[in-house]
Amino acid sequence: MSKEMNFDFMKLRHAASIMSILLVLISIGSLAVRGLNLGLDFTGGTLLEVQYEKPEALDKITGTLEAQGYRDVTVQNFGSETDVLVRMSEAFRDNLGNEVLGVLQSASADNQLTLMRSEFVGGQVGEELRDQGGLALLLALFVVMIYVAVRFQFKFSVGAVVALFHDVIIILGLFSLFQWEFDLTVMAALLAVIGYSINDTIVVADHIRENFRVVRRGDALEVINFSINQTLGRTIMTSLTTALVLFALMVVGGDIIHNFSVALMIGVVVGTYSSIFVASSLLVAMNISREDLIPPEVEEVDDRP
Repeated sequence: MSKEMNFDFMKLRHAASIMSILLVLISIGSLAVRGLNLGLDFTGGTLLEVQYEKPEALDKITGTLEAQGYRDVTVQNFGSETDVLVRMSEAFRDNLGNEVLGVLQSASADNQLTLMRSEFVGGQVGEELRDQGGLALLLALFVVMIYVAVRFQFKFSVGAVVALFHDVIIILGLFSLFQWEFDLTVMAALLAVIGYSINDTIVVADHIRENFRVVRRGDALEVINFSINQTLGRTIMTSLTTALVLFALMVVGGDIIHNFSVALMIGVVVGTYSSIFVASSLLVAMNISREDLIPPEVEEVDDRP
């Protein structure tokens, strides 16, 4: 077995555990102090789509609207350099779209503007979306724990759920630390990360369970190391191909899905790390053994007289 091993991952488990604990504590601290920069989907406000005849500097649009007293203005391109999305916490009213269009038109006299749409998201709707999204995350973690406990063993389910919690908290912490906008697309990315990370964790867990049953030599550390190295090629290829697609989305996908791509990219990196170090290290800490995975033999009772 030792000849097939390439790297002693479990030798680094203590250093990895310290780094994970620090990242989680920093993330929780940032969430408690700075909070999340919630997008319009959660806070409520007005969304306007304006089409320019010629490209216009986004900073100029933002400055024009803020100078007129509009609050929490966010301006970004939508699909092309001439399509602009304007988000603001301004309460919606019937003439708001035309009012904003007039302000922007007066600041760009040499440009022709067209109001494409004007929408409003109420604060109550945004609060419901936030609460339902949080419940969806908790439900996903609970279902994963039940599934892994039934398919494998309770110690595996603890490791899997702690690894998923680790991934989600770090992503939320980074969004809080850098104040990236957190909207429904990022919430969807968190749910996707849970699916990606648990798939990686289950592949490793499946090899660990199988090797505990078939490999008769070596302790738990050796079996877990051997199992991780067995899946290493598959893990690297999956992570790299996924990261390449996400990098392309981050670069050319536009502002609408940029934060979605960023959240998924972080999730791929952190999820791969947690599948190798967090979940597997917890199995070692909980003293996983062959007895946990090999069902006890049932003695046959001779009923013959």
